[in-house]
Parts: sequence; C-alpha cells; structure tokens
Amino acid sequence: MKFKGTQDYVATDDLMLAVNAAATLKRPLLVKGEPGTGKTMLAEEVAKALGMPLLQWHIKSTTKAQQGLYEYDAVSRLRDSQLADIDGGDKVRDIRNYIVQGVLWKAFTAEQPVVLLIDEIDKADIEFPNDLLREIDRMEFYVYETRELIRAVHRPLVFITSNNEKELPDAFLRRCFFHYIQFPDAATMQRIVEVHFPDLKKNLLAAALQRFYEVRNLPGLKKKPSTSELLDWLKLLVAEDIPLAALQSQDDAVVVPPLLGALLKTEQDTSLFEKLLFMQQQRR
Repeated sequence: MKFKGTQDYVATDDLMLAVNAAATLKRPLLVKGEPGTGKTMLAEEVAKALGMPLLQWHIKSTTKAQQGLYEYDAVSRLRDSQLADIDGGDKVRDIRNYIVQGVLWKAFTAEQPVVLLIDEIDKADIEFPNDLLREIDRMEFYVYETRELIRAVHRPLVFITSNNEKELPDAFLRRCFFHYIQFPDAATMQRIVEVHFPDLKKNLLAAALQRFYEVRNLPGLKKKPSTSELLDWLKLLVAEDIPLAALQSQDDAVVVPPLLGALLKTEQDTSLFEKLLFMQQQRR
C-alpha cells in the first residue's frame, strides 16, 4: 500500500514519493524543514492513511538512546527487596518485573507493523544518533539484564524529524532516506488553508495570504512565520470577524496586518516591520 496523502494533510508529489521510497528501501525517512511545516503531522497522517498504529518518541535535550530500548529500574527493585520479608519477595526475584520497555522495544514486538516517529532528533546530544545506529539498522538489540535478544517481528516504518539545530553524523545519514520539506508556495498554501478553513471566503483568503507572504519575506527576520502560525492567524481573523478592508492595501503599500502578534513572535522582528513601514511612508 502506498501513501497518497489524506484529506487532512496536503502532501506534495515529491513528499509522497519520499515516503514510499523509504518504505520500499526499508530505511528510516529523515524529514527536515522549518518548524511548523508539518514534519510531525506527516507521520501521524501516514499512519492514519495506511491503517497502522503510531508510536511516538519525542526527543528532549536530556533524552538518551537507551531510553528508547529499555530502562532497568534498580531503585524500585532495591526498595522492594527491603520489603521482601513482608510479601515473600517473589517480585524481586524476577528481574523482568523491573525492566521498563521503551518505544523501540514496543515497536519491534508489536503484533502488526507500526509507524514509529522519532521526533526532533537534533535536540539530543550529538552521540544520540550514533547510539541508535545498530538497532535501527539491524532491527534488534540485546537486554543484558535478562540476556535476551529482542528482534523486530515486523520492521516499523520509521520517521525521523529534525529542525536542523545540529548536524547529524554521516554514518547515521547513510542509513536514512532524506527529504527536505520546502516551505509551501502560495498555491500549495491555499490548498492547506482550504483543508482547515473550507468555508473561508476566497477574497479574504487571497488578501490574507498576500499579507502573510509580505510579512514572511521581509529581509532580516529572526523568526519567519510558519504554516501553523498562519493557520492560527486565520483562526483569529475569523473569530474576530476582521473585515476584508483591514487586509487590503492601496498603491502596493505595506499594510500592518491585524493581530500581527500571531505572526511575528520577537520584538526584533516587530521593530523591523515597523521600520519598513516608516521608510515606505517617508518615500511617499
């Protein structure tokens, strides 16, 4: 079964091709792109479209690769051993009672193929990807405490996302199929918005997209507004019943969009926008 997009997710042809290529090659799909371009949602929608369960591992700066495999809860075992005289100690004698399965273990032993999302891998320590090389490549790992080899019953469809905060090791990259999600052009963005706001008036949508791209394309922005921020902004425009006239300009002048705080999130970027408006007014 091939991924062809869903009603709730507008996937470009090259993105659908990348998903299906990774599945054919049985390699993880490494997805990069600006924050807010739908990297995480891609895995969710692929799982929905293919009828597969979704397991998610959201990476933090403190996450270690071992946590994705399993963790041995030695503290709980020590505590229980101190109470062994009370309950007989049956639980303490079986070390398996203190092995906590990680997301990869659950994905490997699932009864049916699953979609596994390793989200924002670049947040972790630089050694994190290298620590997972063997497990992701061979689809197996060893549990030293119980002397068991855990092998994947079914190979999961693995999605790995990155916001490009850190460079990933070459050895890790070699094991992935790579795709960079380009920021949507106006036509693609219109399709995305229509999925979320099917009843939005065409003239209001056109004016809003024009204002959005004017703001986004300002040179020198520290944080460019993303797709998710556009959707938030449009939700506010509808909720506040902002008139079309508030989004329209005359003589190609730059307009201050209403509710600008939904798009620009830093004082530096807001000041830059105000400076641009001032310079334009001075030229007129």
